[in-house]
Amino acid sequence: MPRLDPRHYEPARIPHEVRRHAGTPDTLAVGRPGKVGLLELAFERIGGRTELTGHYQKSPLQIMRPLYYDPARPDLAVTFLLSTGGGILQADRLRTDVRCGAGTAVHLTTQAATKVYRMEHDYATQLVHLTAGPGAYVEYLPEPVIPFVDSRLYQRTVLTVDPDATVLASETVLAGRLARGERNAYRVFASDLDVRRPDGSLVALDAVRLEPSRGCAGGSGVAGAGSGVTGPAVLAGHDVMSSLYVLSPLAPPGRVADALHEALADCGLLYGVSVLPRDSGAWLRLLGSDTRACAAALRSAWDAVRRLLIGAPAPGLRKT
Repeated sequence: MPRLDPRHYEPARIPHEVRRHAGTPDTLAVGRPGKVGLLELAFERIGGRTELTGHYQKSPLQIMRPLYYDPARPDLAVTFLLSTGGGILQADRLRTDVRCGAGTAVHLTTQAATKVYRMEHDYATQLVHLTAGPGAYVEYLPEPVIPFVDSRLYQRTVLTVDPDATVLASETVLAGRLARGERNAYRVFASDLDVRRPDGSLVALDAVRLEPSRGCAGGSGVAGAGSGVTGPAVLAGHDVMSSLYVLSPLAPPGRVADALHEALADCGLLYGVSVLPRDSGAWLRLLGSDTRACAAALRSAWDAVRRLLIGAPAPGLRKT
């Protein structure tokens, strides 16, 4: 299918909570230059380390060349995902495809938080398809998503993981620009994470739908807006929600879950840990209101799982 065919960059299904905002922008429409961002990466193991062997990018998505500065894993290709646009705008359609071949070691992250700007027409989508081949070790740990007042975003992440591969994937969303007192003033944040095997069989599905009260989020951008997501069954008044998914055959799922519990036992945050279906791994979800404390807790969880699975600590990643 041609890359610029809408069937390639448009999600096959848009949740109702997002789709109801569809419209014709009064600025650049869907498909215009700069509105469709594409990034395709392929990694292979060559000569004892992982090399980038395939690369296509269309603005606003791009990368820096892979770096190799993890002293415990010099074969691991650290790759920063960048955006020339500074954030996600209305009618943006973004798609990233990453293929990690057999035996590769890859760390993927974003250089900074993903800002989702105010939208008066339509919505934005972000698709990520990540495939990990036999024996691959892949970390996909992007910085948080920050939905601004009146923003509308649907993101879908599909992890296709070989039974012999290891994938660590995280997702963090903030309530808004917290320093400005903006909390849950976005229109909708919807996210789906699918975990599948190479034959297409579904391992796990995690769906998040955050749709603050329409009457409260109508552009005010003030603290207290968005009462529809602050109740005890959703965010319970917290400003940060983070998730970490660990799929791996390198340790029993129960042991992975125990490592996550032990890493967060003294963090002071609200969190839960469970094993994933089919004994494929374990996952963590945490809630908090201090962004630094939540980031530190997520890093502790990453570090603990890394030490358990590959015997190496989490490296320091300088992004500023």
